[in-house]
Amino acid sequence: MSKIPVSEKIKKCAAATEAAFDKFVPATNTRPAIVHEAMNYSLRAGGKRLRPALLLAAFEAFPSSNDPLPAAVAIECLHTYSLIHDDLPCMDNSDLRRGQATCHKKFGETIALLAGDALLTHALTLLADAYAATPALATDLVSELGNAASSRKLIGGQVEDTIGERGEATAERLDFIHENKTAALITAAIVMGFRLGNAPQSAIDAARAAGREIGIAFQIIDDILDETSDAATMGKPVGADAENGKLTYTRFHGMEKSRARAKELSQSAISRLKKIGGNTDFLVELVAEMSARIS
Repeated sequence: MSKIPVSEKIKKCAAATEAAFDKFVPATNTRPAIVHEAMNYSLRAGGKRLRPALLLAAFEAFPSSNDPLPAAVAIECLHTYSLIHDDLPCMDNSDLRRGQATCHKKFGETIALLAGDALLTHALTLLADAYAATPALATDLVSELGNAASSRKLIGGQVEDTIGERGEATAERLDFIHENKTAALITAAIVMGFRLGNAPQSAIDAARAAGREIGIAFQIIDDILDETSDAATMGKPVGADAENGKLTYTRFHGMEKSRARAKELSQSAISRLKKIGGNTDFLVELVAEMSARIS
C-alpha cells in the first residue's frame, strides 16, 4: 500500500475539523445572528488548520477512546479569535485574511471585536462541556488552552509585539514575542493532543520543548515570508511589518541567520519528537512540512 502524503493527511485533518464546526459551533442563525455570522465567517474562511492538525497528529501518536475533535475545534476557535483581533484597526489594521476581507471590513469593528470575544469564550466552554464526563481531562485541557491564551503567553506576546514598534529592539524581546504570541498555542495543540491520548508525562514534557521550537521556527518563517512572498500567495497583506516598524527576526538578525535559525529549531524539534515513543510519524512529517511551507 502506498504511503499517504503528509499534505493529504493535513487536508483530512482540516476537513474533519471543519465538519465538526457544524456540531460544536453555534450556527449562523443563532440569536443574535450577526455575531454568529461573523464568528462563522472568520472561522470557516479556510486555511491549513495547522493547530488542529498538530493536535490530531499528537493524538494519533498515543490514541485513546477520547474524541479529539472538540479540542481541535476549540483550538481553532481560539486561534481565529486572535486573528480577528490582530487584524483590527487598533492593531495591525489589515484588510485581508486568508484571501478574503477581514472580519471588521465585512461586519464593522464592533461586531468583529465581539465575534473574537465570543470565539475565545466558546473555546473554553466547549472543552469543559465536551469532556465533562472526564473531569480531570477537561480541567487539564481548559487549563492548557487558557494558559496559552493568557496575559503571560499569547496576549503577552501580542503586547510586546505592539510596543516593540516603539520600544527598544532586543533579542530578548524578540524571543519573548515569538515564544508567546506564536509558540504558546502551537505547544498547547501538541500537549492537548497528548493529554487526550495515553501519552506518558515524559512525552508531554518533551512536547513543551518541541512546541516552543516549532512555534519560534514557524514565526521566523512567517517573518521571512512577509518580506519575500506576495499577498496572493499568503492570502493576507505582506510587508506590513516593515511599514509598521515591527520587531521581526529578519529585521533583527538578517535573512541568512533567520533561515538558518528556523532550520535549526525545526530539526531540533523533530529530533525530540522522534524520541518520544508512540506513533509520531505523522507528527514528525507535519512539523517538517511546516518548516518547508511557503504560505
